[in-house]
Amino acid sequence: MDRSKRPLDLTPAGRIYHDFCRDVLRREEELTGALEAMKGAVGGTVRVVSIYSTGLSEMSRLREDFALRYPTATLLVEYMRPDKIYDALREDLADLGLVSYPESSREFTAIPWRAEEMQVAVPPTHEFASREEVYPSDLNSQPFIGFDDDLTIRRELDRFLRAQGVEVRLVMAFDNIQIIKEAVALGSGISILPARTMQAEIEQGRLVAVRLHAPDLVRPVGIVHRRRKKFNRATEALLDMLVGERKPNSVTTL
Repeated sequence: MDRSKRPLDLTPAGRIYHDFCRDVLRREEELTGALEAMKGAVGGTVRVVSIYSTGLSEMSRLREDFALRYPTATLLVEYMRPDKIYDALREDLADLGLVSYPESSREFTAIPWRAEEMQVAVPPTHEFASREEVYPSDLNSQPFIGFDDDLTIRRELDRFLRAQGVEVRLVMAFDNIQIIKEAVALGSGISILPARTMQAEIEQGRLVAVRLHAPDLVRPVGIVHRRRKKFNRATEALLDMLVGERKPNSVTTL
């Protein structure tokens, strides 16, 4: 380690050793996969990195389904910001990523998974809470809790509001849906969020999701991985599960 730098960095020798260790681990995975193929069993470990909203709402179910189908395989999940997910895949710290607004590139393959309907999140005491639907123009001048401006979902929502000629009053901005839901539940403002991410708070009576008269406003969620990545059998099995349940041409709600 080069201790003269903050944060600490690798020396040239350290980088060589780091690359050597990664190569050894990759080859160990390939050996395990080859032996599993000979046995006809699905085993090994699959490492998934996910955005918080998708991971927390989906991974409990996926873990159970995966464990039932492949009891000798292991599913490891870590949650992080979208940009960190691509970094983890790039550094070979994960096999698959679950992200919103996925994009294919020279480095990554993106597989569409689902399109999530966006709805207006309000506290139960808000005037919109008793309505079945609101129009974009109804949002004018409303105190609004948004996403940090470096996130794709913020840029997409800003583009939508501009196209509708709507000006909300931004009072807070956060980097994840969970904190935004809490702020809305406390009455700090309203927001626009994927409907399926609000299910727990709706059941608890802390939030109300109101349909927005904008059927084309969705949050696409997809599976990303590094191109030419060699998967073990556990990763292939999980990818097949995810792709098998996707509905790319429909919009999912609660």
